[in-house]
Amino acid sequence: MDSHYRISLDAMGGDHGLSVTVSAAIEALKQHSDISLILVGDETQINEKLRELNAQDDSRLTVHHASQTVDMDEPPALALRGKKDSSMRVAINLVKDDKADAAVSAGNTGALMATARFVLKTLPGIDRPAICSPIPSHDGHTHMLDLGANIDSSAEHLYQFAIMGDELARAIDKVDSPKVGLLNIGQEDIKGNEQVKAANRLLKEAPVNYIGYVEGDDIFSDRVDVVVCDGFVGNVALKTTEGLAKMLSNDLKAHFKRTWYTKLMALVAMPVLKALKTQFDPRNYNGASFLGLQGIVIKSHGGADSLSFANAISIARKEAKAEVPKHIRHRLQALVDEGQKQAQ
Repeated sequence: MDSHYRISLDAMGGDHGLSVTVSAAIEALKQHSDISLILVGDETQINEKLRELNAQDDSRLTVHHASQTVDMDEPPALALRGKKDSSMRVAINLVKDDKADAAVSAGNTGALMATARFVLKTLPGIDRPAICSPIPSHDGHTHMLDLGANIDSSAEHLYQFAIMGDELARAIDKVDSPKVGLLNIGQEDIKGNEQVKAANRLLKEAPVNYIGYVEGDDIFSDRVDVVVCDGFVGNVALKTTEGLAKMLSNDLKAHFKRTWYTKLMALVAMPVLKALKTQFDPRNYNGASFLGLQGIVIKSHGGADSLSFANAISIARKEAKAEVPKHIRHRLQALVDEGQKQAQ
């Protein structure tokens, strides 16, 4: 019998709430026959939206009522203490109670991380969860972490991120020996701050295919599969990438519209432009993993449209199918066992 994966959705989260999450849920069900979705939020509003979209009778789509919502600018501590029946909290509770295999939310990142960490706890051997997302590259994508969960990571934390990223790439991409690199301002051993240098020394002894320091331009090459960095650096790099992609897209459109000749050239180049748009469309990469937790939580961009949110659901399905937390747990336990063996 084929496996079936249950995914809970914070239906009220994000900038657009139900107008995106419900339609994305319907689209995801069309794409994947092996998932069922639980829409968590205001039951009356959700059912109204389902009727509007003629989806109220889909047996793979159920509604779980939650009486509260977390605002996009709400302080994480307040959301954690005062919103125990929020759609975000209840969606994560369903994972903890084994009623869902993964949770997806486009809500407040800080509140989502604080809630997920409080409810699900970190895996043994992991001090801090990390945000990991696929970044489009020359020959597919690169997994990059941390992207903002930790703004001051120690060398040991970076070591843990490398182990988790390595295991994610193995489980999701079926890569036997992912190439793991440490983001730095140069590839020479003398480059970088003390934190990065210390992490480099640890990673040279780590049970991963560590290729050493990588620079910002390597993120988009086929030289590396997993890029490890501090959350402050990672978030700046991610937002810079998104901003550059948006600027290039807008400028390209403007240049092609300037004259009748450039408009003609745009028609000639249309197949190539469409292929590039598909390859680098950020909506096709929406969905960041909160690695290091005892359960799967996927963060969608707050401003995601239906296509973007549906992609985040697909990532949740992939991680549930690959049992990512289980693989990371086993990897960490193997490291502990090996350390104890060497100490004897």
